[in-house]
Amino acid sequence: MSKKAFIIGTGLGGLATALRLSSEGYQVEMVEKYHQAGGRLNQFKQDGFTFDLGPSFFSMSYEFEELFKSCNVNNPLKFNELNPLYAVYFSYRKSPYLIYKDLPRLAKEFEKLESDLEPKIRKYLDQAKGIFHDTEYRIVKRNYSSKLAYLLALMSVPLRHAPKLGRSMWSELNRHFTAHEVKVIFSLVAFFLGATPFDTPAVYSLLNYTELEHDGYWNVQGGMYKITEELLKLLAERQVKIHYNTEIQDIEVKDGVVSVFIDQYGNHYKADVFISNSDAAAFRGQILKRPKYTEQKLDKMEWTLSPFTIYLGIKGKLDNLYHHTYFLGDNFEDYADKIFKTSVSPQKPYYYVNVSSKSNPDAAPEGCENLFILCPMPDLRYKTDWSDSEQLADTIIDDLGKRIGYNLRKNTLTRTVWNPIQWRDSFNLYKGSGLGLAHGLNQVGALRPSNRDEDLKNLYYVGASTVPGTGLPIVVISSRLATERILKEHGK
Repeated sequence: MSKKAFIIGTGLGGLATALRLSSEGYQVEMVEKYHQAGGRLNQFKQDGFTFDLGPSFFSMSYEFEELFKSCNVNNPLKFNELNPLYAVYFSYRKSPYLIYKDLPRLAKEFEKLESDLEPKIRKYLDQAKGIFHDTEYRIVKRNYSSKLAYLLALMSVPLRHAPKLGRSMWSELNRHFTAHEVKVIFSLVAFFLGATPFDTPAVYSLLNYTELEHDGYWNVQGGMYKITEELLKLLAERQVKIHYNTEIQDIEVKDGVVSVFIDQYGNHYKADVFISNSDAAAFRGQILKRPKYTEQKLDKMEWTLSPFTIYLGIKGKLDNLYHHTYFLGDNFEDYADKIFKTSVSPQKPYYYVNVSSKSNPDAAPEGCENLFILCPMPDLRYKTDWSDSEQLADTIIDDLGKRIGYNLRKNTLTRTVWNPIQWRDSFNLYKGSGLGLAHGLNQVGALRPSNRDEDLKNLYYVGASTVPGTGLPIVVISSRLATERILKEHGK
């Protein structure tokens, strides 16, 4: 008789783990608090428009290829490569800077700001490339049996990378470039980790390598939610059962193993192994009641920024917006230093705009565009009152309209605003943290909450707050590491 796995949460990590385990012969059952699968990789439709709720692009596309290949199925997804990768508007400049993987073309974009940019960026990327490939298998794509094993793994990384552990990404950029705009633009990848470049270790310059040289950025034909939909089709073929609108609230333990998880209705779920795709730190505190993960101790951990998101259906075509575009002001250092630990909404916010209808016309009615606007904000530890959500949305929409020369308010056909409270309540994001635990040096590798429970022998974790970290392809890797551990310790 096949073994049974029970998975809490249907985010990308949970779905990918379900696919891997079901491909190994496991019977899989899942529960999901939200009304549909996907976690943050979700979607909603309104007034003829289709919006991707969260992620709008990804790098390391080959990790999806690995997932499907390892499960002996053809990749059902078709990817669009983004070119340019993105555009960046500064408040004092009418036209954007366009960021290309073509380095000579990129250098020409900045020729008036930074002389000899091409050799400078090639030197910078060569170092970032070294970090990426010297840590990919030694550090990132592996499980750890102990903190000592992690330390030994770190010692195997070439010593030339060590100085980058002691300085920030911004400091590293200062060593290579002089133009402020160039440094700001290349530092934006830090926000993909849910932090600022002033808080992010310089080793994460490897992200510049992934975007500008290694694999670039991609989205999915038909919208990002296609990833979730195609995984669901494959799981349906394997008779994987999913219970929606269902939240796990209690647990029963017997002889050092989980015997039962219990939902809000009192339903009991039994299995041989259990996997939590809920936040790996918060789950230990809120469900398992671990003293190490009380609310007070969780609050002292480093968490990623909260999302404040606006979804607009706009009448008209917006030719000066790209698939994704950043809108920045003229006080980058001061803004990043203050805004994410304040209780006050910004008067001149920085934000990101994605127009998925550029790549997927079916996402908007003919002659229209769908806009997803993301403004990173402090989490609910710092800003608890979001009664100003609609006013903040107005501020952002009016600023965007002025900067692209289009009356967005007048041409809005549909509008939805999500603040950090809604994100927290919909997907159990701790204090509204958008990407889970941050990636400071004390919260990476074996210093991150493990993907194997420290006390319960049949409980595992997958997702952004366990190893190796956040981001769609990294979560796919997380599913592989969790599955390897389960198969090694429990068999097929």
